[in-house]
Amino acid sequence: MKRTTLSLIAGTTALAAVTAFAAFDTPSASGAAAPGSAAQLPVERTGLLCPAPSMSDIADTAYTSFTPVTKGAAGGGAARLRAATGQSADGTEGGEGGKGGKSGKAGQGAGKKAGEPVLTPKAPGTPATGETSGADTPALIGTADGGFAPGWTVQETTEVVAGTGRGLLGVNCTGADTEFWFPGAATATGRTDYVHLTNPDDSAAVVDIELYGKDGAIKSPLGENLTVKPHASEPVLLPTLTDERQDDLTVHVSVRSGRVGAAVQALDDKAGGDWLAAAADPSGSLVLPGIPKDATDVRLIAFAPGDDDADLKIRLASPDGLITPAGHETAHVKSGMTTAVDLGDVTRGEAGSLVLTPSDQAVPVVAALQVVRGKGDKRETAFIPATAPVGARATSADNSAKGTTLALTAPGGTATVKVTASAGSEGGTPVTKTFTIKSGTTQDVGAPAPAGLKGTYALTVEPVSGGPVYASRTLAATEGGVPAFTVQTLPDDHGTVAVPRTEQDLSVLQK
Repeated sequence: MKRTTLSLIAGTTALAAVTAFAAFDTPSASGAAAPGSAAQLPVERTGLLCPAPSMSDIADTAYTSFTPVTKGAAGGGAARLRAATGQSADGTEGGEGGKGGKSGKAGQGAGKKAGEPVLTPKAPGTPATGETSGADTPALIGTADGGFAPGWTVQETTEVVAGTGRGLLGVNCTGADTEFWFPGAATATGRTDYVHLTNPDDSAAVVDIELYGKDGAIKSPLGENLTVKPHASEPVLLPTLTDERQDDLTVHVSVRSGRVGAAVQALDDKAGGDWLAAAADPSGSLVLPGIPKDATDVRLIAFAPGDDDADLKIRLASPDGLITPAGHETAHVKSGMTTAVDLGDVTRGEAGSLVLTPSDQAVPVVAALQVVRGKGDKRETAFIPATAPVGARATSADNSAKGTTLALTAPGGTATVKVTASAGSEGGTPVTKTFTIKSGTTQDVGAPAPAGLKGTYALTVEPVSGGPVYASRTLAATEGGVPAFTVQTLPDDHGTVAVPRTEQDLSVLQK
């Protein structure tokens, strides 16, 4: 992220973040914090971007919006989702865009009239839902302000009953940024992978897409200087960027100017598919939480973007503690090359999370898991990227009384975690439970559901004490004998932001 130095004039500080903003007052005379200390205040504006969900005519997509109740949040406000069709919020043209074939050109659709919102968010604490169908559903650009901004979460879940990528595909809509890493993509025969780029701003964004395979960087000049028009979205088909066909790729999206939201849609002819969300920033130690206990095949894909090779210890945080998978004690990741490790049915019927730590010197890496459930022609695929810890609070929308699994892991120390089920989208009373996660373990906890639940609900995860907690949520449904599923990791929902406190100092005007 680029940093801009701002001046302090007459005791007023302006703080800007990529997708959220917070306002604050000067300290009161009754006991203000010392200058330079920071307060955690609810954000007052949040932006989210949802990729176009599917190119299948038989796709059914559900959207769920939720804002958790946040103490101290501003009153009023609203949350809005609009189609990324090249028009700004005031209706001015920003260029063509939306969703389409390989070129990314498209019109509007989503089973709605042009300009009609896919959903109307309700008050904080209650989910709002909407549905679309078909192949013409565009990407969405969302903004929330006031009381709707802190922790605003939108889940996009798509069901495709047949064809390439059939199964359950889910993704959390995310904020715009300038750099993304996607280990786990592919250009192999039988795979159809797209990088979806969405630009929420009034000016065009210029983007580079770099590909790294088992032998290093892959020449892909067609991935350079890609233009994403204002308020528009472009799906880029990876095989159009290179003639090389590889099973395991790392995709690096970097933005030369502007900012975008990015996600990879990975579709397999025989093994279903899902969204591959961006992995956590390169780090010497990584956690990949929530491998389903009935996973039949788990594949680790890792990449070291720096100049040094990385040697990693591989451990599984099981319900009983950290264990080393037999035959897969370590992984050597060469600099600039994508490394894949087949772990098989590593969980062996128990909940598990993968923990990667340096064997010697810490070298930053990015990583993701490709997870398969089922066998033969009944296989289904999902992805678990390395993620940041829950932090203060994480939020998961679009949960149901059946088919939802919440996985919590505490790799570095025992932790106490509070989990709250919101009211249902059509009725129900919130319920809260507290769980203790022992050090080095993963638990598929019995996530609470609202009393008298009607519709879907949201979960908020809040660590109370102890070490850092990592989390993921799995949605599962059996369709025609296929164990369809999708996994979303749960990093901090950025409902609050650290705001420096200031005090008035008129002496600066006398210098």
